[in-house]
Amino acid sequence: MLLPFLIVGGVGLVLLLVSLVLGDLLDHLEVGDGAISSTALGVGLVVFGAAGALTVSMGLDLIWAYVLAGALAVLAYGLSVLVVRSLTRSSDGTPASAVGLTGVAKSDVSPSGGEVSLDGPGEVERRLAYSEGPIAEGARIRVVEQAGTRVKVVAD
Repeated sequence: MLLPFLIVGGVGLVLLLVSLVLGDLLDHLEVGDGAISSTALGVGLVVFGAAGALTVSMGLDLIWAYVLAGALAVLAYGLSVLVVRSLTRSSDGTPASAVGLTGVAKSDVSPSGGEVSLDGPGEVERRLAYSEGPIAEGARIRVVEQAGTRVKVVAD
């Protein structure tokens, strides 16, 4: 009686892996602000299969295996939808502009390049930078332009 749970769990695992590699397969469905997610569906199916297999292997009746596995799968699906929705909103793909941020030159900065550390929220440890004139390591800087992740700085 384990076979149905193993099959459902295996399908869920494949769906989860495919959605993690290729992205959310059901993203184009605009239902309930992301209420349908292939990642969350994969998690729910994996939990259903695992919970059902564990319940059956513990010797409980098959009906209890389905009830417990279904309840845990619905709970896991709901939590996964919330996590996926939260992650999707937090990574909207629009990088924050670094123009106007200040920081410190971590190496000598010149027109050919250098490294700086910026004092902004969520800033990486170091950024590639360039300037019109030489800026010594340790000098305070201010970002005046940004091109991708590289920034143009001036001495502050």
